This record gives sequence, C-alpha cells and structure tokens, in this order.
Amino acid sequence: MRAIKVVDYDPSWPLLFAQISSGVSTLLSDLVLSVDHIGSTSVPGLAAKPKIDLDVVVISDDVLPAAIEAVRAADFVFHGDSGGQRWAFTRDHDGYGFRLYLCGPDHRGHRERILFRDYLEDCPERATAYADLKRRLAARADGDWDVYTGGKTEFISETLRLAECGAHSAAD
Repeated sequence: MRAIKVVDYDPSWPLLFAQISSGVSTLLSDLVLSVDHIGSTSVPGLAAKPKIDLDVVVISDDVLPAAIEAVRAADFVFHGDSGGQRWAFTRDHDGYGFRLYLCGPDHRGHRERILFRDYLEDCPERATAYADLKRRLAARADGDWDVYTGGKTEFISETLRLAECGAHSAAD
C-alpha cells in the first residue's frame, strides 16, 4: 500500500483549481450550473493531500447521463457512483491529481461539502484541528484508506452540526 500523504498548504492550489475548472467548464459548457473547489485544498492554509477536489453541479439531474459520458470521453478515470448520484472521476498530473464529482443541483452532499469548507475558512482553530487529525490519521493508517477516511467521519459530522447551527468558537 502507498502511504497517505498530507502536505502543507500550497498557494498554487487555487490556480490549479482555476485551470481545471476552466477546462471542465469548456468541456461541459451549457450543462454546468457551477464548478466549486471543495475538499481541504480549497481552504487557505489547510494541510491536505495534493489532490484538487471539485464538485461540478449540472443544471438538472436529467443532463447527468450526458455529462458523465462527456467526462468519460475526455480521458478521465471513471469510478462510478460515489455516494448516491455523485459520479466520481480522477485524473493525475505531475505532482498532483484531481477528483471531479458530478452531481445534480439539489445534491445534499454538495451542500454539505460547501458548508464544511466555508466553516473551516471562517474558523481557523477548527481548520487547525482538522489538519492535525488528518496528519495523525495518515501516519496511523499505513496506507489504509478506510482507516484514514473513517477516522475523519466524526470530526466532519461534528463540524457540519456546528456549521448548521451557526456556532463558532468562544474566541469569535
């Protein structure tokens, strides 16, 4: 198994996202409602795996099959349905990779990923705690993605509860 690598924030990540987003927007043109930078690379200052994650929200669930086929035809690795009507694709580049998720406009998971991202941006102490957790899990997981991903579940759920309540730390 390959080790799970969590690295310090790289200020080039927003530029990489912009480049990828532009290409995806061109590829899917009028099918796209939004392309959103999600995941840890989307939070300034947050340590992350060097993979750019993006959610591509299409204009309706009806166009998902056409969008899936267009992305598959564009040399992306297709991973199927990743969590209920969220279609996953990957592509690797030198030094980084990216994961693209296609979903419809009312996808709950998309809303949660944006809420989580925004909360971490607004609460640096929570982002620091998340980075520390990810580094500990990566070291302990010894390449086991189930250990790494599963170890983040409680933190993510708690952060979403805080974000939904509009709660911030006592320092706010």
